[in-house]
Amino acid sequence: MYSKEELSEGLKTQIVGKKFFVFDTIDSTNACARTLGDAGTAEGAVVVADFQTSGRGRLGRAWIAEPGENLLLSVLLRPRISIANAGLLTLYASVGIARAIERHVGEPIECKWPNDLLLHGKKFCGILLENLFQQSEVSYAVIGAGINVNQRQFPDEISSQGTSLAIETGAPFDRREILQSVLSELDALYPPVQHGDFDAIVPDWIKRCTMFGKPVTVKQHDHTMSGIARRLNHDAGLVIETGTGLQTVYAGDVSVVS
Repeated sequence: MYSKEELSEGLKTQIVGKKFFVFDTIDSTNACARTLGDAGTAEGAVVVADFQTSGRGRLGRAWIAEPGENLLLSVLLRPRISIANAGLLTLYASVGIARAIERHVGEPIECKWPNDLLLHGKKFCGILLENLFQQSEVSYAVIGAGINVNQRQFPDEISSQGTSLAIETGAPFDRREILQSVLSELDALYPPVQHGDFDAIVPDWIKRCTMFGKPVTVKQHDHTMSGIARRLNHDAGLVIETGTGLQTVYAGDVSVVS
């Protein structure tokens, strides 16, 4: 993994990336960032690791990433927003990372609800948002991201859906450059988000999502829902038109029915 000095060199951000915590191996960058949040660390701190022994994706799943090939990071933020708007932070992270990656690959990045980024229809990035609430507001937010950069092989069970930037473009990437681009975009988008203004984020995310108007299935822990994906709710829930009316879901595995 690069040193803190290498990651900071040339990075001209105002908040995001002002302090780095860098590890060769860690249990979870999100867990570390939560500890920093509990300790009162200033927002903008970034935890980066080459390998996670207990990396987690959404719904408690393991995040599988080869050491030294990808980007595993978590950003600590302290936005002054209500609990009702907390879920919109995933859209903010998705748009910021998508914009950054587009600058390197020169192709459009798709956002898939609730927290995936796709290139050529295959997932290369997952985002895990964890919030601590105090009364009716967010005390701090941890935005974790696993970005498959140079990994060339994946387990059989995910190889049909998972990919990396190197696989899709045929060329390796400098992880430091990718990381700095991601932090720069998140920093540039943060000022209005910090105060609860997502007016620039939501339309950008919607523009990148291709599932609206299409039949989808949503698999959750105890059941599966089918219907037409219609829109985002005000709090980033997915509104689905089912046989019994409109339903809003906030978690699950979404598949577009072809």
